[in-house]
Amino acid sequence: MSKRTLPRILQTPAVILLLIWMLVPLSMTLYFSFIRYVLNSNIRPEWTSPSLSNWRGFGNYGYVLKAKDFLFAIQNSVLIVGSILIITVLLGLAIAVLINRNFPGRGIVRVLLISPFFVMPAVNAVLWINMILDPVLGLQGLAVGGINNLIDGLRDFPVLGAFFNLWPTLEPISFRASQTSAYAVIMMVAWQWTPFAVLIFMTSLQSEDESQKEAATLDGASPWSQFINLTVPHLARPIAIVVMIQSIFHLSLYAEIEIVSRGSGNKNLPYLIGEFANNNIGAASATGIFAVILANIIAIFLLRMVGKSLMD
Repeated sequence: MSKRTLPRILQTPAVILLLIWMLVPLSMTLYFSFIRYVLNSNIRPEWTSPSLSNWRGFGNYGYVLKAKDFLFAIQNSVLIVGSILIITVLLGLAIAVLINRNFPGRGIVRVLLISPFFVMPAVNAVLWINMILDPVLGLQGLAVGGINNLIDGLRDFPVLGAFFNLWPTLEPISFRASQTSAYAVIMMVAWQWTPFAVLIFMTSLQSEDESQKEAATLDGASPWSQFINLTVPHLARPIAIVVMIQSIFHLSLYAEIEIVSRGSGNKNLPYLIGEFANNNIGAASATGIFAVILANIIAIFLLRMVGKSLMD
């Protein structure tokens, strides 16, 4: 018992500090979600202070559920997170397999592949929406203009000209529009987080049993068959961990949405919380509780998936 007591005593301050750091903000958010708390109210000045006399019960939750953007924010959150996960896992897996071999300049290539992960989210969003996706000055606008000029030149050819005369003039896509801004967020976040998946998968591939692959080659197994039956099962745990970690981070995206569209037709739960927090703290807190519930549902599902992968 004496051997157990000393470590527990030494761990107690850190555990208490961690509990305070977690429970106090959550308790305050839960408390605010049950009261009328408005930062600026000329009609009811008493609502401007977080008093228990402003008790509202589940009124804030009902108000949030009836908000026009609430269901859209949930759907958009799932769309953005799911799309980013699919792109980063598939692209990260492909890149990791390709660079997991000896070739000139491999060290430089690995450094360049990992470097986007260290770009700040706000800087990443500004670069993408202005320098790459802008329909006029970005690379997208220049590429579309170059293709149109090339097609115009080919229309004068005697044989192929008739075909290219039927070719329509391409128009650049405005990714600041409400219908396409979510896809811009997906692209820029997937570009930034693919190096994270590459790093995890590349590290795991270093421990892959090469003797099994050599035996499979002698048995006549194709490279694709080896990849499906040997490499993918070997990467099951890293894939599950990448999915879990990225899901936690991507559920809280905010800067990218704010910079790309200012929330016009492209909102997730954190952005909706920010809109409510401009004045209605009670509604913002209720939305935060809904976000916590959604995050826990996803986390429980992912933890079970990871646990199953670890036990297999």
